[in-house]
Amino acid sequence: MPHSARIWNYWLGGKDYYAADREAGDKVLATYPGIREDARQARDFLARAVTHLAAECGVNQFLDIGTGLPTSNNTHEVAQAIDPSARIVYVDNDPIVLVHARALLTSTKEGACAYIDADARTPEHIVEQAGRTLDFTRPVGLMMLGVLGNVADYSQARSIVGQLVGAIPSGSFLVLEDGAATSEERLQATAEHNEGGHAVYVNRRPEEIAGFFEGLELLDPGVVPVSRWRPSSVWSDREPPAVNAYCGVARKP
Repeated sequence: MPHSARIWNYWLGGKDYYAADREAGDKVLATYPGIREDARQARDFLARAVTHLAAECGVNQFLDIGTGLPTSNNTHEVAQAIDPSARIVYVDNDPIVLVHARALLTSTKEGACAYIDADARTPEHIVEQAGRTLDFTRPVGLMMLGVLGNVADYSQARSIVGQLVGAIPSGSFLVLEDGAATSEERLQATAEHNEGGHAVYVNRRPEEIAGFFEGLELLDPGVVPVSRWRPSSVWSDREPPAVNAYCGVARKP
């Protein structure tokens, strides 16, 4: 059976997938070729956001929920390249992901990497387990990238974010990204994917994604396509393409 984490790994150019995953990924690509660029731009956004928090905001603790299969520029690699003492907790409920994570996501001697087998729908359990590695009296970078689309009910998704944000102290940050309902091709491809018996994914309107940041202080440029959140210098002479995944980074006051 194809698996969402392996399909994303395929779209990102990784090697940890099977023929069934490639076939499922190709079906989506046939309807919406832009999914590969969405995936790559979302991954680049992760690196830029973690770099900003670690280098500019002094954050050296990260709680990464919905880790997915390791590729390049994983959260701990970016953070520990800036601060070797950074501590990272990865959360996923897929045993395949956890096996790969434990094998490949190794920490510096000064820092720490831990892994929690948990569903995003259990925020209290996540916080309890993460507290064994992270100090919740100091700022934390809460990473929720591409995970809330797996929670079909919007009010439930908002509640999950609210509980997690409520558990981290003032001065912490929420880094969030999800697929956006801004492309008919993406919506059609997602519907076909969901009808194929895979885990249901929901693309949300940009204003719904912005709702996850209610009560927080959004950093510039606000909620935008992932490609346009503080793009790298390679785009200095032109605007990056507007992909159909939206993101934001916000500070808890």
